[in-house]
Amino acid sequence: MMALRAGLLGVGMMGRHHARVLREVDGVDLVGIADPGGDPHGVGGKLPVLPDIDALIDVGLDVAVVAVPTRFHEEAALKLAAAGVHTLVEKPIAHSVEAGRRMVEAFDAAGLVGAVGHIERFNPALQQMRRRIEAGELGAVYQVATRRQGPFPARIADVGVAKDLASHDVDLTAWVVQSDYERVFAQTAFKSGREYEDMIVIAGRTRSGVMVNNIVNWLSPMKERVTVVTGEKGAFVADTMTGDLTFYANGTVPVEWESVSSFRGVSEGDVTRYAFTKREPLRVEHEAFRDAVLGNATDVVTMAQGQRTLEVVEAALESARTGESVAID
Repeated sequence: MMALRAGLLGVGMMGRHHARVLREVDGVDLVGIADPGGDPHGVGGKLPVLPDIDALIDVGLDVAVVAVPTRFHEEAALKLAAAGVHTLVEKPIAHSVEAGRRMVEAFDAAGLVGAVGHIERFNPALQQMRRRIEAGELGAVYQVATRRQGPFPARIADVGVAKDLASHDVDLTAWVVQSDYERVFAQTAFKSGREYEDMIVIAGRTRSGVMVNNIVNWLSPMKERVTVVTGEKGAFVADTMTGDLTFYANGTVPVEWESVSSFRGVSEGDVTRYAFTKREPLRVEHEAFRDAVLGNATDVVTMAQGQRTLEVVEAALESARTGESVAID
């Protein structure tokens, strides 16, 4: 079978990794790269760096990856849809709900695979966690709490921390528990003098009744990527920077120390840190996108799902502006 002819728009901090992985994935041939800003990381190799999306489409593509700033996603994606090119767009899907909706409609109308790069779904710790939750190892799920903190990335200029980072946590939370957000209440802060927020806290509930808390900022001197899912039988803790998953089981040994047992909801049980294969999430994501284009069932994040995540994030920003909780249709 012929390899899929792939094009890449954008070779910045994220695009350079897409270029590397596209060259490694079986069944995919990277045939074109475009970036109006040139090739700052020298990833073009033997390929000339083209000036824009139109020149990239002219190369003749089956699939494309869009890794330019968010405000340019819609224009590029609509041109690719019109050209009949299956497309993976980096998260968030678009700069606005209206733009994202136009993208979803264009790819649906053209019968093309449109996907969004919510890479955390492909993190080995979260994939392992979801499988174990589905197998009943946690019992009923009660709560999901995420922390995504770190220093400000100077390369992000067109969106705030909510769309750039919190979108990861909104997507992974709904995916892990298999239930969409139903209502959110959020607070934001603007501490770095920029137009956009650099801190957000989202509290919410999914349609299945799971309580949610997402803590996200660009103001922390340490980098943290942690997801804690608490349920009937204990708690899973996933560190997506290391790909580690740990299970803290509810204890079955009675606590005889009265001053301790009086305030514990459950007793401490065994702690298990799982060993499993850890593949690079970006490579797994590209394989899922390739397989979806080939007509196979995969966990690729569809544009409709990416749009849903953007709607939740926009609802959180509205809540922060108004001081009221917001229901999500």
